[in-house]
Order: sequence, then structure tokens, then C-alpha cells
Amino acid sequence: MAKPFNVVYEDNHLIIVNKAAGVLVQGDQTGDKTLSDYVKDYISVKYNKPGAVFLGTVHRLDRPVSGLVVFARTSKGLERMNELFRRRDIQKTYWAVVGKRPEQKSGKLTHWLVKDEARNVVTAYDYERPGSQKAELTYKLIGEMNHHFLLEVNPVTGRPHQIRVQLASMGCPIRGDLKYGYPRPNPDASINLHARRLYFIHPIKNEPIICKAAVPQNSFWEEFLEFDEEVNEAIFHG
Repeated sequence: MAKPFNVVYEDNHLIIVNKAAGVLVQGDQTGDKTLSDYVKDYISVKYNKPGAVFLGTVHRLDRPVSGLVVFARTSKGLERMNELFRRRDIQKTYWAVVGKRPEQKSGKLTHWLVKDEARNVVTAYDYERPGSQKAELTYKLIGEMNHHFLLEVNPVTGRPHQIRVQLASMGCPIRGDLKYGYPRPNPDASINLHARRLYFIHPIKNEPIICKAAVPQNSFWEEFLEFDEEVNEAIFHG
């Protein structure tokens, strides 16, 4: 297995890592070691901390997804980051590779999502229904390579499986995502969805934080790097 994570940003209150595809963020019925466990081990060794290490999970990525995950190293950091996410004062950018060109090069998708907890599958509807949660994202086509298409996706909301099911609902399931309609798995059981960038104002230091996660080290992802756009504050404040 590849290294489970790389540290992208770290201070006394927060640690932001680039998660490898296939690593759980928090525990489930498999009992597999989690990203939270790996990061606690890293902190324990680096800072020579005996005993339990505090680490608060701010948000999650699905197991087959790679990219940026934020953890809090203090209870103050956790409380304030949770508030940033609740107020949607954090801007998230994902890369998704799909096998079909979207009809429109850019757009906004709005659905109402219902999750089947037993099957861990989300269904997207075009109308509100009982128990549903509204989900919104914007996307734009930024590249094409070998009959695959690279989309830059900015979720407005943060619902479970949101990007996966919303892209599938417009006929563009993510490469490797059998659960939402892609016809073939990836060899490593990943899907080509990557949490690429984060921007927010540090809730304690009051400084702008911009993080970018390198794509997974495989030839398929790396072919798309030429389509990357440099991040600057104009993008995030525009």
C-alpha cells in the first residue's frame, strides 16, 4: 500500500494532510486502521507525546477518494473549524475524471439527496422529498486526455457522496466508481476523485490558508497535471 498520507500544512491547532485513496478517515465495520490513527501516530512520534493524542475530525473523504483532509489538534481548533464548515466559509475544489464529456462545459447542479444507510448508497432527485438534503455544486471542464475528461468541481454543500452521485446524475460517473455507474473498476479500487485545494481564513491566527494536494502518483492522474491552473487570491475572492 502507498504511504497513507502526506502532511500539507501543520501548526499548533490544525493539521491538513493529503490522504491516499483506499484509506478510511474514521473507523467502520472493517476495523481497518484509519487516517486518524495514522496521523495520531505521526504526532505522537514527531512531538514525543506519551499517552493519548487529541485529534478532532473536521470532515471526511470517502475511502476510495484521495486528497485534502483537515484535522484539529486542539479542542479550540476543532470547535472553530466545525463552525467554518457549518457556515460554508471554506472553499473546496475537487478534480474529477469522467468518461463522458458533459453536455455543458460548466454549470451548477442542484439535487435533493437521500441516503440508504444500510447499502451506503445515495440517490439524487430533481425535487425535494421526505428525508432529503439539498445538494449544490458547480463544475467546469478543464481538460481532456485519452477519451477522459477532467472536471474542476466546487461543492457548495457537503453531503455524503455528493460529487459522486451528482456527476453520475448528469450522465458523467467518475472513473472507477462502480457504485454510481462507471462500467469498470480502477486496478487499485480507487476512484478518480481528488480533493485538490482548500482555502479558508485560519479561525485562530486569522490568516488566509491555501492548500493544494498533489495528485496520486500514477500515470493516469499525472497526465492531467498540465491542465492545472495556478491558484491565487483572485480565484478565491472573485
